[in-house]
Amino acid sequence: MSLRSAMSLSAVMAGLVAVVVSYSGPLVVVLQSAKNAGLSPEQTTSWVWAISIASGVVCSVLSLVTRQPVMVAWSVPGAALLLTALGNYSYSDAIGAYLVAGILGTVLGVTGLFGRLLAVVPKPILAGVLAGVLLPFVLNAAGAVVSSPLVAGGLVLAYFAGKRFVPRYAVIVALFSGALLGIFTGGISAPQLSLALAGPLWTTPTFSVPAVMGIAVPLLIVTTAGQNGPGLAMMHSSGYLPNDRLLLGGAGVASVIFAPFGSHAINLAAITAGICAGPEAHEDSRRRFIAGIACGVFYLVFGTFSTAVVALFAVIPAPMLTALAGVALLGALQGAVRDVVLGAEGRPAELEAALITLAVTASGIAPWGIVSPFWGCLAGIGIYLLARRRNTV
Repeated sequence: MSLRSAMSLSAVMAGLVAVVVSYSGPLVVVLQSAKNAGLSPEQTTSWVWAISIASGVVCSVLSLVTRQPVMVAWSVPGAALLLTALGNYSYSDAIGAYLVAGILGTVLGVTGLFGRLLAVVPKPILAGVLAGVLLPFVLNAAGAVVSSPLVAGGLVLAYFAGKRFVPRYAVIVALFSGALLGIFTGGISAPQLSLALAGPLWTTPTFSVPAVMGIAVPLLIVTTAGQNGPGLAMMHSSGYLPNDRLLLGGAGVASVIFAPFGSHAINLAAITAGICAGPEAHEDSRRRFIAGIACGVFYLVFGTFSTAVVALFAVIPAPMLTALAGVALLGALQGAVRDVVLGAEGRPAELEAALITLAVTASGIAPWGIVSPFWGCLAGIGIYLLARRRNTV
């Protein structure tokens, strides 16, 4: 299918919504990590530039090549890890640790080792991880409506009205309705925008054992377990058969290339994949790859003007962004829950393990800085093996 025949407004807008969601919350974690570590404005701008441009290139190229909505982004749990870890090391040592994590992640991807590890995990457990990742976003939308009934509540009502009358464009209707309500109520004010182009800042990496152990190893763990695993599960849940070697290898190579400019990790995305790989992007799954390409293009544009983007998102009310993420991911959550229940039909051990996985993942626990999807998957596999052992005794 050619680009021209596959083009659709709903897919392009899904790509835009995915980028809005990526910048609305995850970017804040990056900015806070930079502030805590005492990075200079130039280093911070370069960090935002690097993760944006890297994500844009990989999204666009891989979506075009595979004809699937391949969604990548920067590692959110990795950025959260850096909230406390980054300031403990010199910046060049941190860059070296990013490089080590990127190389190890690339090896895991291109050898197919990570894909083989996922293949032995029962599918309902992987669906439970995915549902647990998505559930908090949908639940938070309810809180956003309570705190901002006019803007967030109006956005949610607009979404369901759109689902009733123009289902393909429901998220678009919600986005523009929320923006109009925000402007009319004064919740969205005019930002102080600068159209100056953001530029990269090269930092020559240095290497130290403490930085590798304190940053590279945990960064690799939280990125693979908390991002790449759910990202692949989301694509499977949406009916695609992703080439894990190509996708993880591409994200890993981007991590390595952009590390000297401040990018901590690039990985498959689960949250934004739920927006672009589902029926909200397009009812025809063969045409949803346009959403991945559009997302990549928007990343490139936003990264080029990252200074202005940060200022723009600073004036958008948090409840509006929370509600938008919730309604945009509702369809993906429905699909994940369906896969948990139907995928384990007739196999109570798998259903029990999948529900435990969902609960632990949704809890948001992060002992030792390792995020909840890892613990959810670990708990689900443990319960599943225990149940199988109990049934064979």
